[in-house]
Amino acid sequence: MREFILTEVEGPVFKITLNRPQVLNAWNAAMREELIDALTEAEDNDAVRAVILTGAGDRAFGAGQDLNETKTFDADRAEVWIGEWEKLYVRFRTLSKPIIAALNGVAAGSAFQVALLCDLRIGHAGVRMGQPEINSGIPSTTGPWIMREMLGMARTIDLTLTGRLMNADEAERIGLINRLVPQDKVAEEATKLALELASKPPVAMRLDRQRFREMTEAGLQDALSAGIRIQREAYATGEPARMMEAFLAKRRA
Repeated sequence: MREFILTEVEGPVFKITLNRPQVLNAWNAAMREELIDALTEAEDNDAVRAVILTGAGDRAFGAGQDLNETKTFDADRAEVWIGEWEKLYVRFRTLSKPIIAALNGVAAGSAFQVALLCDLRIGHAGVRMGQPEINSGIPSTTGPWIMREMLGMARTIDLTLTGRLMNADEAERIGLINRLVPQDKVAEEATKLALELASKPPVAMRLDRQRFREMTEAGLQDALSAGIRIQREAYATGEPARMMEAFLAKRRA
């Protein structure tokens, strides 16, 4: 029984819902493991031909990393953390079936990255997306990798160093949101698109996704290697812990 992930199968579509709405669907280690398990269940079900990923509630697809977890990390735990992300990202990238992100609110930090690892994204006018990790004292490594693949270096530098969140219009204009629909139509549009993709020849679909992975694999491996070095250095200074504690204290106040 999963605690933080909900799943539902409707015909050829496997729907996964990130289910920690009280913290804007921010993830911790247990939630990431449950997500990997759900994706594996979808992969192993021959009747499933497409996956939809969304978040519970109407405020967030996902707020990214739960800072209550990472504020306690030291350099050794930060290195293990990179390995946990590698496991999740590899599961997304090795799935043979297309994945659609149904964006129901904010997609920030690692949740933004996961949205970009999905093949297509459906959103509404209230969606905001970006990489605000710098504001918590967390240097970005996998974020710039996936952003540069999709946005180029100039926008990657902008989003990484400012930590700003793009609104839905900007995200659609630069190609990150593929369909922009009214908020109450996001789930419906995602299902419609999932059914369309589910009708495609499965071998060609698998091989297309495999080729996308091959084209970007060197960059991911570089980002993971750099992530170990960079996160160890950052956490050894204590800056991330101080910044995260300040952020959480401000939010509590």
